[in-house]
Amino acid sequence: MSSFPAVLKSEWTKIRTVASTVWTLVAALVVTVGLSAALCSFINASFKDMPPEQQLTFDPTVASFAGMTLGQLAMIVFGVLVVGSEYSSGMIRTSLAAVPRRASFFFGKLTVATALALIVGLATSFLSFFLGQAILGERSIGLGEDNVLRAVIGAGLYLAMLALFSMGTAALLRSSVLAICILIPFFLLISNILGGVEATRKVAQFFPDQAGAKIMQVVPGAMDSGTTPYGPWGGFGIMALWTAAVVLGGYVVLRKRDA
Repeated sequence: MSSFPAVLKSEWTKIRTVASTVWTLVAALVVTVGLSAALCSFINASFKDMPPEQQLTFDPTVASFAGMTLGQLAMIVFGVLVVGSEYSSGMIRTSLAAVPRRASFFFGKLTVATALALIVGLATSFLSFFLGQAILGERSIGLGEDNVLRAVIGAGLYLAMLALFSMGTAALLRSSVLAICILIPFFLLISNILGGVEATRKVAQFFPDQAGAKIMQVVPGAMDSGTTPYGPWGGFGIMALWTAAVVLGGYVVLRKRDA
């Protein structure tokens, strides 16, 4: 069973029958939508107390994705588990015995998992947007306004790309635990800390998460996020380059090393 369609079917069966991967996707949606709604409610209630410069650059679209910071962690875990669980359980030997062509096995797995992450990501972004705008009331913005649809679709693309980046990292490290121990502190703490310090901000803005997140913005420099030398699609392109490099590295490790 080494034809690519058969590999896709096999990987789909693996993902949907493993409870941990299913629940991490559910968590990504629920946490992001729920936390975004709560934060939109807080923003709406405290808007008049915000500094004038933040009020002038308020971006209701970005506000509706406020829960993405924590919700994306579940998507990272999903990506890591899709690949890393094969190594931790020893199933990688069985999988490669069934699919000797490692390129078909690897990219088949990534194709199915990324497609699923994109579906969940888009559902998450649209639900977060519509619920957030309903809560923001008079400060809301319509989906038909300039660049808003791009930002909402972009949020879903961002989550899918983040999952793919995590899959590549897990393949590169061949360990779920090690990948999670590196990725979660990096995206949750290190990237945000370095991005908030003036001395390191110019470097941090080229990190995959910070560059990719620009696709969700409608108002440049919204909420003191600062300006960047690239636009929304340019930032997403930077994230895509990071992801391509990590995925390629993961494939090289899979191809060169024994299971």
